[in-house]
Amino acid sequence: MSVQHLVRERFFPHLWCPGCGHGMILNALLHQVDAMNFNPSSLVMVSGIGCSSRVAGYVDFHTMHTLHGRALAFATGIKLSRPDLKVIVPMGDGDATAIGGNHFIHAARRNIDMTAIIMNNRIYGMTGGQYSPMSGRGTLATTAPYRCIDRDFDAVRLALGAGATFVARTTDYHVREMASLIGKAMIHKGFSVVEILSQCPTYFGRKNKLGGPVEMLEFYREHTAPLGSRKLEENPSLIPRGVFADREEPEYCEEYENIISGLKE
Repeated sequence: MSVQHLVRERFFPHLWCPGCGHGMILNALLHQVDAMNFNPSSLVMVSGIGCSSRVAGYVDFHTMHTLHGRALAFATGIKLSRPDLKVIVPMGDGDATAIGGNHFIHAARRNIDMTAIIMNNRIYGMTGGQYSPMSGRGTLATTAPYRCIDRDFDAVRLALGAGATFVARTTDYHVREMASLIGKAMIHKGFSVVEILSQCPTYFGRKNKLGGPVEMLEFYREHTAPLGSRKLEENPSLIPRGVFADREEPEYCEEYENIISGLKE
């Protein structure tokens, strides 16, 4: 399988740190787009600011690199003006749930047809290792040298509570599962959220003494389990993976167009 027609080769090798999971997510996304025979001209990727947002620089789609936390707002404008386009929005944990939290919950509430990929490495990696809403209690960061006391968001529960009609979680260790869930999210009609746990060995791993990339990937293997599995049933403290919601509801752009058509008539 070749994905060369989907990437901007002149920008490689990428700028992510060695062992960062974001490159693995980009790889899975590209292979899934290629496997599903999407026309690159029909795809738009909108990103904000952060390590995750650099994904947009490597794909040969229509792209828009915007402001921190505001990618979903820009993506909404694109989707409303060109509902025929398939919109993908890669975001980091802070990009999606801190400065971008308000946009995230309302995009989910409206059920706008786009795919939000939350690349959750539990840290602000680009700006120096500050803690994020996903870091969790007891973790260390440059802005929490004596440990973080904030409780962390559960991105899946947040998306479900806000009304997203497709919600899934996986890790970048589970490569085939990750690609499959991205594909399911892209063909779902409505607001789709895929949270992908992605290791940051440079800041989060090193600061919290979690080892290197291999050890962090092993953690995902040992401490997650598929929904409905015996492993999860026997140990409910594991992080569940899989599809948490997949339902049909009226899509925002279509409802908006119905109003316009009704007024014209």
